[in-house]
Amino acid sequence: MEPLNQKSIERVVSQKALQMGSSFPCQICVVGFLCGICLTSLFMAALTSFGTFEFGGFGFSTIAWGASAGNSSSEFINCSSEPKVTERGEVDSLRNEETVTIERASLLYSAWSALLNESDYGESDYLLRHGLNKSNVPNAPHLENCKLKEQVYKRLDKHPENESLPAAAKNEHSGYFRNQAMSEAASAGWISGSDEENYPSTRKVQWDIWMHQHPSNCRDPSVKFLVADWERLPGFGIGAQIAGMCGLLAIAMKEKRVLVTNYYNRADHDGCRGSSRSSWSCYFFPETSLECRNRAFELMESEDAWRNDSIKAKENYTSKQIWAGRTPRIWGEPWSYLQPTTVINGTLIAYHRKMDRRWWRAQAVRYLLRFQTEYTCHLLNVARHAAFGKQAANMVVKNFEGEWSKDVTVNERSDIEEFVWSNHKPWMPRPLLSMHVRMGDKACEMKVVEFEDYMSLADRIRKRFPQLNSVWLSTEMQEVIDKSRGYPHWNFYYTNVTRQVRNMTMATYETSLGRETSTNYPLVNFLMATEADFFIGALGSTWCFLIDGMRNTGGKVMAGYLSVNKDRFW
Repeated sequence: MEPLNQKSIERVVSQKALQMGSSFPCQICVVGFLCGICLTSLFMAALTSFGTFEFGGFGFSTIAWGASAGNSSSEFINCSSEPKVTERGEVDSLRNEETVTIERASLLYSAWSALLNESDYGESDYLLRHGLNKSNVPNAPHLENCKLKEQVYKRLDKHPENESLPAAAKNEHSGYFRNQAMSEAASAGWISGSDEENYPSTRKVQWDIWMHQHPSNCRDPSVKFLVADWERLPGFGIGAQIAGMCGLLAIAMKEKRVLVTNYYNRADHDGCRGSSRSSWSCYFFPETSLECRNRAFELMESEDAWRNDSIKAKENYTSKQIWAGRTPRIWGEPWSYLQPTTVINGTLIAYHRKMDRRWWRAQAVRYLLRFQTEYTCHLLNVARHAAFGKQAANMVVKNFEGEWSKDVTVNERSDIEEFVWSNHKPWMPRPLLSMHVRMGDKACEMKVVEFEDYMSLADRIRKRFPQLNSVWLSTEMQEVIDKSRGYPHWNFYYTNVTRQVRNMTMATYETSLGRETSTNYPLVNFLMATEADFFIGALGSTWCFLIDGMRNTGGKVMAGYLSVNKDRFW
């Protein structure tokens, strides 16, 4: 009986429990209890598994979480949203910094522009309006001090025993700099690079030409002269004029005469002022001293001087003597051991029929263009500023200590800045490839190729030097400039000048530009090409031929030369 009563009690309890479990409030309690257990388990697992973690760049620790465990859900929401707000703040802050940097760089670029134009337009009020002056504007790394540069060149272009230092160098170091000047002059101080980086005997030849052209006593009866105007026929470009004068210099060396150049039609414009108008000396240092020039012009008025052969003119020689005359053998035959560095159609050229002419023209053009005048230096400053100025300003502002122009101070040049660092060449993006694309009417003299062929050679250089991406592009054709925009992985720089939109003769094109522009911008391109790290051109062009000569006497021999064609006389 007792077991039966026990089973009845269990049955009643089970029924009651079932009734309670089926009620809605009970179900809610059970579900809540189970959910609480699950959330607690997950929460503890997260703490023990991660300890600390990062979110949106911000770190959090288990201590921070434990301190707010009573309201863990709301704390997690707040923490997860904070990094997102901060991240947006960081982006906005970076954008603001970039904007400020751009504004400061723009101000600095404009300040440099004002200083650059002072020599042309007088004292600029731009700096005054912005509370600036020359002394607190940071140095422009891409510009040269043209006045100081010309002073140095004048010192080097004198006989060492007669040289005197500019006032800027007359301090306790003057003895050192006087000895340095004499040493540089005696070793042709206008030559860059080692002997191995130049054509054979370059320093020796340059110094010998200078001494030949600068006799110590120009009135000595034994000193003879050759006076010559620069070629000025309509079909003669600047390259042909220089090549012709190289031939006359060869004749002068062989006949032991001092070459004196006279009227230069391309310098007959308002940019060349005073005695430099219509003279080569507007752009480059004269080929001989003022004393010898004056003496030569005196002798030209003397019939006896013409009769006794003391004076000769260009008209005394035939075109063949000038353009295809024998190269001076004073230094033997150094061209016979030129190192092959020129590639044409994928082949390294080891020998050709005109190696002597190539060597001599390189020496002659280097001598004639050995020193730039202040005017030419300024032209280059303007070109570099237009091309590289904004990059340079951005670079200077980013590296400026403090906030320019808020934290400006007066810049006092130290001795090392004045006498050592001032000798460094102006900054430009390197490595830099110079490319001269000659087309137009040149097709009647040489094989003309398309811009794409030049770029194929550029790609070939970049395979070996992958850091190369900057090109200084010189051309007379607008078509070439337009095509360059199809190469987005290259940075092209070029002068801002009107170019040909259809084929015309070079003489017609130059006339449309005017004498000053048609002379200045090619010379800027020429000199930029001589300073570039690499060069691509057409040896069939006299202009490219002369650029190659300047590079091979300016420390660029081992950079090589990739040409789209060969010289027409080889």
